[in-house]
Amino acid sequence: MAATLRSFLLAVLGVTLLVVAGCQTPPRHGSDKDALSEPYLRSAGDLVVLAGTVVHLRADGSRDHPALILIHGFGSSLHSWDAWAEDLMDRYRVLRFDLPGSGLSPPDQTGLYTDARAFELIEAVMARDGAERVTLIGHSLGGRIAWSYAARFPDRVDQLILISPDGYESPFFRYNQPARIPIIARLAPYFLPRPVVYLALRRAYGSQASPDAATLSRYYDLIMQPGARQALLERMRQTILTNPDRVLPGLQVPTLLVWGEEDRIIPIDNADDYLRALPQARLIRFNHIGHLPQEEAPALTLRPIKAFLQP
Repeated sequence: MAATLRSFLLAVLGVTLLVVAGCQTPPRHGSDKDALSEPYLRSAGDLVVLAGTVVHLRADGSRDHPALILIHGFGSSLHSWDAWAEDLMDRYRVLRFDLPGSGLSPPDQTGLYTDARAFELIEAVMARDGAERVTLIGHSLGGRIAWSYAARFPDRVDQLILISPDGYESPFFRYNQPARIPIIARLAPYFLPRPVVYLALRRAYGSQASPDAATLSRYYDLIMQPGARQALLERMRQTILTNPDRVLPGLQVPTLLVWGEEDRIIPIDNADDYLRALPQARLIRFNHIGHLPQEEAPALTLRPIKAFLQP
């Protein structure tokens, strides 16, 4: 997540001159909530109360099938998994939800955005669906939540699939310390023109793909949801990393690491750390893919995942 923050800051700085020159996008306000939400809400029934807060949850596939929980990354939403979910739901129970303050989930009513709070939500999703064990698929921030949950509750997790997982320290995020958030990042709730979102999203893609207009609109509209940007800042403030090397060696869950060779958000060099620490992990690398394999090349990147999932 620290690398994600750095990319965000670079994007902010990069478009500041454009904004000053008069290219600022008009602000979107809370009164636009319905207009912002409508294209991305499949059914009003997908908004449920879990662990004391409203959560946007989608459940597809038969409950008789093995359960998968897909956890999105920082600033993203469950829509990031659309193509994978469509393919997987014939053979699996596919559960995905927007973390509070992301996507269509409003800010957490508890005010908590820690990993421990995310564990409570995973437990609530499982309880609501009647799942006793699951495979966790996590991307970036969601990857850290996935492996941390599996380490805490190993009897609840069958397999792990980690796509460019977060977890190791960097300049803004040191182990056992609160994050250092530069002042300019704190301006996001008040100053976030559309070009900033586009530049940050484009940086997340590899060289052979670009976000289309619909994808850009989705990211922008969802980050403009009431309270979303404040919630993202709170999630950063409440993040205190634990050294993964103290946790991962005891994790005996079969694990697949998935990484794009052109990931500029969490570079593929981080995979070496995970391979050293995880006793049952193997790595799948993709050429010309960036930080969002599930969006950039969904059919290609899903193939090894389906092979890994098959008994």
